Amino acid sequence: MKEIFGAAGAPRGNPAAAPPAPAALAAKVRTLAPSMTRSMQRVAEAVAADPAGCAALTVTGLAELTGTSEATVVRTARLLGYPGYRDLRLALAGLAAHQQSGRSPAVTADIAVDDPIADVVAKLAYDEQQTLADTAAGLDMAQLSAAVGALAAARRVDIYGVGASGLVAQDLAQKLLRIGLVAHAHSDPHLAVTNAVQLRAKDVAVAITHSGSTGDVIEPLRVAFEGGATTVAITGRPDGPVTQYADHILTTSTARESELRPAAMSSRTSQLLVVDCLFIGVAQRTYETAAPALSASYEALAHRHTPRGGGTTSRR
Repeated sequence: MKEIFGAAGAPRGNPAAAPPAPAALAAKVRTLAPSMTRSMQRVAEAVAADPAGCAALTVTGLAELTGTSEATVVRTARLLGYPGYRDLRLALAGLAAHQQSGRSPAVTADIAVDDPIADVVAKLAYDEQQTLADTAAGLDMAQLSAAVGALAAARRVDIYGVGASGLVAQDLAQKLLRIGLVAHAHSDPHLAVTNAVQLRAKDVAVAITHSGSTGDVIEPLRVAFEGGATTVAITGRPDGPVTQYADHILTTSTARESELRPAAMSSRTSQLLVVDCLFIGVAQRTYETAAPALSASYEALAHRHTPRGGGTTSRR
């Protein structure tokens, strides 16, 4: 049986996983907060809101500040990727120094029903930029590199996703097909499972689920995992059920949900960033075959982008 890996790429239960850089702490808090207990959320929100102040506190002081226990503080530190509270304090000090030397971003409010369209554009642009920055900061480079290597060497790639994640799955499949890989996206859960049954050691299965708990995505990944295929999960919940069957976990971030901004909007943005990173990484590793394949696909489609007769068209 394959060893199951956690969000940081180390075996599950290993508290000595390499801690994220201080600049990535705020992004990690935003990503993990929804899956934390309420007491752990209070600790995480406190350190993200005031890293300088919390860096000056002992574990007892932070527990008192947040109305929690010392054990909760330590568990929160470990969930965030630090061996213990001492390491978290060092990261908080580094994050505070970084914030003091840089420009603090403006805080945006939720989009309101009566917002002018210019405000909608500005708020969406800010949130999208923050989501992309958070995802980039939180990506485990070792996990990403391993996933790229598996895809580059794959005999066949199956990709599972439903809803908005299904659109992202199609995007990844289309990109891989254009550089010569055999890749298929499956949004129908029955077809996904029947295809997953055929996967073996030289194949790769990719599951895309922001919640990490979508049964129609988890089931085919489980089948592929148990059949010996290399498995990859792209998820916003690195502790979600989907990771039980993932050799490599790529964590995405998302903006805070609101009435007019469902999670699917920002999760799609971060998922597409990860897909693009995978695609470019695979294209780099398979350049000798990828470049001619991509060129051939461009040539095959070129006539579809040229008006018939070679002229220009205009409205009358």
